[in-house]
Amino acid sequence: MKNIFKTLSTYIVLVYLCCACEGNEKPADGLRKDLKTEERKSEASPQAEKNLSNDLKFDKKEEKEAPIVKDIDVPAIKANENPFVNVTQMPTSTFSIDVDNASYTYTRNFIQNGSLPPVESVRLEEFINYFDYNYSSPKDNQPFSVYSEVGNCPWNDKNKLVHIGLKGKEISQKGRKPANLVFLIDVSGSMSDENKLPLLKRAFTELVNNLGEEDKVSMVVYAGAAGLVLPPTPGGDKSKILNALNNLNAGGSTAGGEGLRLAYQVAEKNKLTNGNNRVIIASDGDFNVGESSDEAMQNLIEEKRKSGVFITVLGFGQGNYQDNKMEIIANKGNGNYYYIDNLNEAKRVLGTGLTSTLVTIAKDVKIQVEFNKQYVKTYRLLGYENRMLENKDFADDKKDAGEIGAGHTVTAIYEVELNQDVANVALAELRMRY
Repeated sequence: MKNIFKTLSTYIVLVYLCCACEGNEKPADGLRKDLKTEERKSEASPQAEKNLSNDLKFDKKEEKEAPIVKDIDVPAIKANENPFVNVTQMPTSTFSIDVDNASYTYTRNFIQNGSLPPVESVRLEEFINYFDYNYSSPKDNQPFSVYSEVGNCPWNDKNKLVHIGLKGKEISQKGRKPANLVFLIDVSGSMSDENKLPLLKRAFTELVNNLGEEDKVSMVVYAGAAGLVLPPTPGGDKSKILNALNNLNAGGSTAGGEGLRLAYQVAEKNKLTNGNNRVIIASDGDFNVGESSDEAMQNLIEEKRKSGVFITVLGFGQGNYQDNKMEIIANKGNGNYYYIDNLNEAKRVLGTGLTSTLVTIAKDVKIQVEFNKQYVKTYRLLGYENRMLENKDFADDKKDAGEIGAGHTVTAIYEVELNQDVANVALAELRMRY
């Protein structure tokens, strides 16, 4: 896996984003790799627009059982969003990808319970990336397919939207390499609510039922202190793993930092040289013993990611839920972040989507878009505010960025203001590095 990452870190994709006539969508004209290979057609999906209605069917079904939301007092909020940038002053936009979608399910949970989420927990890119846009899978052993289109902006008919989509290669459940997993489970007193530890147990049962004979699972828990409750156990011994899981009870304070240290220690001790090594932390993020500040948690996770062990963050519950800490752990620890608000979401993340959750195919993935100042006057990236990078960071392989799992998709949307009405011209050039 290390050798793969070394090769992928030098891989660059260039895609020319072209403006279409009168709002008609047009896919990218070509894809060029490392400036050394021949052009080929972009894998554009003809069903890209169907995703929203398809995915909303899932939520509408759940809404029937949710309370009706009435008369929510919406405060006047100044959104923290990217401003428009003048192309003549800064033609290039660089950012780290984000495949997390916890913000969407976290917000959904609040609304279905008749209230609004904290403003800072609403991250637009995680809403955009929650949905399936039916991008075509990569072909010819390519690690990614690239999709792009330009269309009208629904809230400003004078502007255009530039839609960029990436999809990583898919790996079947049977085809993935063995996994060395450490379940790190918060069993502190704050986890006693029905939508926390009880839901957590059901969610992890989904994961365990999808493990193979060659996988192995360890289990670390933490409350006032951390401890190993299940030594490395073959994935085929499901009854032993599930017994250890179902015997957990909530009580005590929350030594999250100590739990993370022990989980990484167990993962490193049992590390597979040709496999997937990952800590899966499940918590409400309410750490109150040891490292509890955002800065301390960031320093700890940055230290631990050097081990080469990836992390998946699963959030549960409301009330004292610490979304900021959970996001920091995922962002700084080479990980992904999901919020589990019901069993259906657990099945989506840990059942049908297990391979993309567990298997990382590229790390430190960066996107750079250079706009054509001849045609584009200003632009702004929708979302990704805390993922923005300096242009010089694009070529710096030491600069941390996001990870993509097998079959994962990444979607980004720019709003652009044009200098003039144009058709079939290159508005921008897309580069990708990992």
